[in-house]
Amino acid sequence: MSGSSGEQAPAYRSILSISDEAARVQALNEHLSTRSYVRGYSLSQADVDAFRQLSAPPADTRLFHVARWFRHIEAILGGPCARGEPCGRQASKSRRGQPQWSPPAGSPPCKLRLYNSLTRNKDVFIPQHGKKVTWYCCGPTVYDASHMGHARSYISFDILRRVLRDYFGYDVFYCMNITDVDDKIIKRARQNYLFEEYREKQPRAAQLLEDVHAALKLFSVKLQETTDPDKKHMLERIQHTVQLAAEPLERAVQNDLPAEVADSCAEVLLEEAKDLLSDWLDSTLGSEVTDNSIFSKLPKFWEEEFHKDMEALNVLPPDVLTRVSEYVPEIVNFVQKIVDNGYGYASNGSVYFDTVKFASSERHSYGKLVPEAVGDQKALQEGEGDLSISADRLSEKRSPNDFALWKASKPGEPSWPCPWGKGRPGWHIECSAMAGTLLGASMDIHGGGFDLRFPHHDNELAQSEAYFENDCWVRYFLHTGHLTIAGCKMSKSLKNFITIKDALKKHSARQLRLAFLMHSWKDTLDYSSNTMESALQYEKFMNEFFLNVKDLLRAPVDISGRFEKWEDEESELNKSFYDKKAAVHEALCDNVDTRTVLEEMRALVSQCNLYMATRKAARRRPNRALLESIALYLTRMLKIFGAIEEESSLGFPVRGPGTSPDLESTVMPYLQVLSEFREGVRKIAREQKVPEVLQLSDALRDDILPELGVRLEDHEGLPTVVKLGDREALLREREEKRRVEEEKRKKKEEAARIKQEQEAAKLAKMKIPPSEMFLSESDKYSKFDENGLPTHDVDGKELSKGQAKKVKKLYEAQEKRHKEYLQMAQNGSLK
Repeated sequence: MSGSSGEQAPAYRSILSISDEAARVQALNEHLSTRSYVRGYSLSQADVDAFRQLSAPPADTRLFHVARWFRHIEAILGGPCARGEPCGRQASKSRRGQPQWSPPAGSPPCKLRLYNSLTRNKDVFIPQHGKKVTWYCCGPTVYDASHMGHARSYISFDILRRVLRDYFGYDVFYCMNITDVDDKIIKRARQNYLFEEYREKQPRAAQLLEDVHAALKLFSVKLQETTDPDKKHMLERIQHTVQLAAEPLERAVQNDLPAEVADSCAEVLLEEAKDLLSDWLDSTLGSEVTDNSIFSKLPKFWEEEFHKDMEALNVLPPDVLTRVSEYVPEIVNFVQKIVDNGYGYASNGSVYFDTVKFASSERHSYGKLVPEAVGDQKALQEGEGDLSISADRLSEKRSPNDFALWKASKPGEPSWPCPWGKGRPGWHIECSAMAGTLLGASMDIHGGGFDLRFPHHDNELAQSEAYFENDCWVRYFLHTGHLTIAGCKMSKSLKNFITIKDALKKHSARQLRLAFLMHSWKDTLDYSSNTMESALQYEKFMNEFFLNVKDLLRAPVDISGRFEKWEDEESELNKSFYDKKAAVHEALCDNVDTRTVLEEMRALVSQCNLYMATRKAARRRPNRALLESIALYLTRMLKIFGAIEEESSLGFPVRGPGTSPDLESTVMPYLQVLSEFREGVRKIAREQKVPEVLQLSDALRDDILPELGVRLEDHEGLPTVVKLGDREALLREREEKRRVEEEKRKKKEEAARIKQEQEAAKLAKMKIPPSEMFLSESDKYSKFDENGLPTHDVDGKELSKGQAKKVKKLYEAQEKRHKEYLQMAQNGSLK
């Protein structure tokens, strides 16, 4: 349509004379609503004048005529011009230019924050080298079985490591050490060696009793010096057990009983007194043990057991594992450089770290993690080790706060040659030297248990920064929280010391991991029946959802049938799905808050269950594509957390006996055929009214298939759902169902019995003629009239009018009941 400047100018002049901008744009919109802009439109000067009044098209969508007109002219002129500036066409009348595009504002990305023990705050995580993350984790001191306290740290760090690697996409280089040279290991290895030698000598009964009494005497001194109540209780219990075990052998010796009787008693005593005898033998003969191989046998065995426990818990192995015994040359060099830098000194064959010199340096700070603990002599001595806190050792230090970098070996301790004489590494220096060798002068993450902060990690930081002459050996220090057992500190004396192997006898690795995921990795976790019950319920809840989705996906459908039209229910569920994913991401960015993540996942599954139930009630199948997407997302998240093994494509994997990698895909086609056959048989049995066949079908469902780990769920008007699960869980479920049904049956029988007794009592009461009902109450009344109504109380006093009225009312009520009874008897309705 061609425009005429003469026709448009008066209208434009009228519009442009309006002073209020909003009113002017509204008037322009009304004017332009009668015009159209098509290819070939002739641009007028009036259009240009009006165009100059706008800097951009209006945001109000109701003014779309102005917006369209503005875009049209902008394409021709190239944009609005300032007043007084010439505007020229940038394109011919017959061509339009491409409109300007503006990117969306978006929202700022959520940044990962980790709780950093160095700042005691959640700090934004920024690796030093792009996406590469260097991480060192303090490993175990291998002298005994790994317990749930170890599991607390290593499962928690495994979850953090997997999240950083598999969710946030970092390239994590994970290093962990094994402490196989340590005071505890030395002492335990010596004791084990000496006790086995003692046992092999097969001491005579009298000699054994003499030695046990000597051990008890030494043990009583140790008991008196113990102040910790839990430890004292444990020692008292050991002492009492040994004393009881010695009595039968003493009687056998005194009464000169046969040798086989004495030998049997001696064997029992040897076993019960093992700890006492080991300690006593070590105190007298420990200095004679010099072979280094004796001190390596014990840690090799327990390291092997530790790795088996970690594998059973589905904890990823480290990228590199370091052992102290293999890094002694590096440790010696590390100590030498600290001395050369002026922060260490040799004393009587040992080398100590000079905390005063280090703390006074402008470049350094001692006690970064727990500054308030600096000077805590009890903690410092525990860090030095039981074999290293003698008075002569303590006197070698310049300051009580100084700690050993290298210890001169005493008789009965392993040793390696070094510039200061034969000795062995201090505890703290081990991690510094090994981590420094592999990760260099500064690592991204250092992890360990909460109780390692001081003195172990503070001393690690000090000696490492003294070696590298920097102030940034660790950028982020992560410490996992304590683990308590039913609210108490784990203690053998309290009989709540639980090894990983014992825990895995009661619960699966997945259940333990879910329990850890339901708590913050940095807070105290209480390992109790309530904690594990919550984990079991969560596992069951998620597994039921996965099984229902799997059943839905197994239903045959053509390719086009997989993509069904979405209605409001699907749109709402999908919106919730994306909202939950955003909430999960935000929680993971917030210090890897897995507790919130699991709650968001639970809420998402609850919404899915409600959606499926609504569809089921309407006899309609749920949207399989949407539910599959949600189930795959949840599977991925649980895989990231290590709660689902890699080979499972959807949900928790199902394994049968043996090593079958995918039992579900193998047996499910056969189970599906069996289920369909059973449905057909049940249908015929109902139509032909053959209850015996229905009973057999129920027995197959309730008794036979659960023994094979199969659950059938019958739903009225819908196909039977087939679920493959854990056999033991299904059997427990079946027993619980039977228990509930039995309780219901007993309650029903009890209710029927009570009702029957009440009916009998009622009938017995109705049977009594009203003239006899008060005669038996001689404890209340003494005289009666001719109808059997009481006239005097038990004391011979005449009843008052109120009392007489009351008994009269009771009499009349009984009269009515008795007539009813006689009527029932006459009709023959009494049973």
